[in-house]
Amino acid sequence: MEKHPGSYLGTEINQSWWRRYKDNGFFARGAGEYWFDQTGFCFQRLLTRTQLCIPYEQIVQIRRDTWHAGTWRLGRPIVKVIWERGDMLLSSGFIVGRDEESTQPFVDELAGRLQRARF
Repeated sequence: MEKHPGSYLGTEINQSWWRRYKDNGFFARGAGEYWFDQTGFCFQRLLTRTQLCIPYEQIVQIRRDTWHAGTWRLGRPIVKVIWERGDMLLSSGFIVGRDEESTQPFVDELAGRLQRARF
């Protein structure tokens, strides 16, 4: 399980930037580390014990944008992991690279793991 630096920008409910998901430690933003395990994509903010994990079977889409949850990060690409929990459609935003080129390996890895998890 190799960890990589990144930033968590929050989780929107039903893609409304003013509606933030607050359960299970998903409310606070911050820098930290991400990794992939057998069951999902995980992130842990620095100086916290809470791990944010999104199971692969709940992820429905991966998107890229330049803003998320009311935040713009100087043009850095933001990866939005769109996932379902109960009747909510959630969108969690992450910065995993400085530019498109350094962000692409993350997107490729997550997309590959999603495909393998579905078959």
